[in-house]
Amino acid sequence: MTTTAIRVAGLSKVYQISAERKARTNMLRDVLTDGLRNLVSRNGNRGGSQTVWALREATFEIGRGEIAGIIGQNGAGKSTLLKILSRITEPTSGEARIYGRVGSLLEVGTGFHPELTGRENVYLNGAVLGMTRREIDRKFGEIVAFSEIGRFLDTPVKRYSSGMHVRLAFAVAAHLEPDILLVDEVLAVGDAAFQRKSLGKMSGVAREGRTVLFVSHNMAAIQNLCTRAMVLRQGGIVFDGPTDGAIKEYLGFLDLTAPWAFQDNPERRGNGEIRFTGAIVADGEGRATQSLVAGQAATFSFPYENPRRLKRAAWGIDLFNQNGVLVADLGSQYVGFDADLSERGVLRCHVPSLPLPLGNYRIFVWIATDGGMADAIPNAAIFDVQSSVFYDSVRTPTVKDGACLIQYAWRHEPLAP
Repeated sequence: MTTTAIRVAGLSKVYQISAERKARTNMLRDVLTDGLRNLVSRNGNRGGSQTVWALREATFEIGRGEIAGIIGQNGAGKSTLLKILSRITEPTSGEARIYGRVGSLLEVGTGFHPELTGRENVYLNGAVLGMTRREIDRKFGEIVAFSEIGRFLDTPVKRYSSGMHVRLAFAVAAHLEPDILLVDEVLAVGDAAFQRKSLGKMSGVAREGRTVLFVSHNMAAIQNLCTRAMVLRQGGIVFDGPTDGAIKEYLGFLDLTAPWAFQDNPERRGNGEIRFTGAIVADGEGRATQSLVAGQAATFSFPYENPRRLKRAAWGIDLFNQNGVLVADLGSQYVGFDADLSERGVLRCHVPSLPLPLGNYRIFVWIATDGGMADAIPNAAIFDVQSSVFYDSVRTPTVKDGACLIQYAWRHEPLAP
């Protein structure tokens, strides 16, 4: 029987959000602002205070030696949950029981004293975990080797880059033998090679009988590392089960919410000089659809508004598969395309033969001017590739077989004996 490592029952966290008041000044602007606020307050529409449920009635158990993933959109409650489990934040209600020593990797630099050196912070973190100096000494060499920052070990961590912070923080969290390892999306700060090494280390931690709770937007990492995943939405757990099912639930919700992606997408950014107003996925016949056929034509269209009538810009779309892997970068700069933009218009990207295996895909669309990034929208559109005529074969590749399809041919040349 599996021993329980984490038991959570009815866990909730509520925040009261209030409008901040600036320091009083004698400037006319501030006097008028304060007067308007007072008027609104007297009329009973305070508008400056609201209750936000960061986590609502979360209940689950994680077994010892299990690697469980947590996925969800920004603001879903993932980081709040890990902060409560790490004893950084107190819950409003419910309880969380942790059976063992916890190592956490949350925001960059969490648990580090900026004035202390990397070496001193290793011993500080070990002491916080309840380890003796002898235990830390035994692991110290492995920590330094894994972090690859030996040259800067005696430098105050306030001078570290974010990547150096992550390298040392993960090395400490993973090597000081915690019973439970909590890892947030901060791991994405590291370079690709370090990410691969860290994912391998987390797998090793689990094989040693310890527990890993892993938060990430990288569906490939979640799928490769976790056998179980939970989906959080607006603070609540809406799915808890096999990883494939969790990813399907997460991407399915993004599909349902695609119409609001432009108005309320919390990850949208840009200075607004040019703004996209929609996204249309169409098949080879020009019909709007969410299901495309590999090997046939597809067109991706993006209406825009350009109130300043800027003439020059660069734009493009990034296609991500259901594992969060970038499979194509279709930028205007690569094909040397340029156009005089109008006040309102549509940018269309035509793909004559779609080279994508069966699966679910997301579009990230962006446009930039000399003034910087004007508009950038993750999950601007979502579509499926459900059938394929790319290969004249009974077997049809899926996203698990590779990130893209390539036209190729085999031949055999017999050699003389």
